[in-house]
Amino acid sequence: MFTGLIEEIGTMEGAAKGEKSMKLTLHAKKVLEDIKVGDSISTNGVCLTVTSFTGTTFTVDVMPETMRKTNLGKLKKGNGVNLERALKVSDRLGGHIVSGHIDGTGIIKEYKDEDNATWVTVETKGELIKYIIPKGSIAIDGTSLTVVDTADDSFRVSLIPITKEETILLKKKVGDEVNLECDIVGKYIERFLTFKEDKKVKDKIDMKFLMDNGFL
Repeated sequence: MFTGLIEEIGTMEGAAKGEKSMKLTLHAKKVLEDIKVGDSISTNGVCLTVTSFTGTTFTVDVMPETMRKTNLGKLKKGNGVNLERALKVSDRLGGHIVSGHIDGTGIIKEYKDEDNATWVTVETKGELIKYIIPKGSIAIDGTSLTVVDTADDSFRVSLIPITKEETILLKKKVGDEVNLECDIVGKYIERFLTFKEDKKVKDKIDMKFLMDNGFL
């Protein structure tokens, strides 16, 4: 579990690609301070498990489903990535609850400066837009942000100076792909409202069964 408050910008050192998977090696500093094998590190919003590390790098495996759902397969050597260690129980939850399980991707459609803020418009599919609401939370490449407004196929967020400086969001270009994780609460509510339990066929004949079926 994460907060969406990015701890540092790491760098992609290299990738060993399989047929549908990938092993990533990332250069970092802060997230390596108390690292151990098996730890979870959010990389551009994707929860990945550390398989090995050195004093300056850590390595993670990216499985085929993650390759399909995220932008990690498009990373090149030298690209920056947003990094965050898993939340400690004692930490303040300064962002919002971020699981690191990506719902899909979006495309940067527009940047627009306004005084000290930068507006970012992200285009995405309708299957994700239904979970994105004005003043709700969204994680873009793992960064916790507040949604300002939405359209049929896009939404907007506004970046404050510290977010612009300490994340990779403004290093992206119009047309670049970003990882999106919608607020987990909305997905659970939808599941509760739409789930229909399969009806079980009764194999026991009792008085209620006879009455319900007109025998009594």
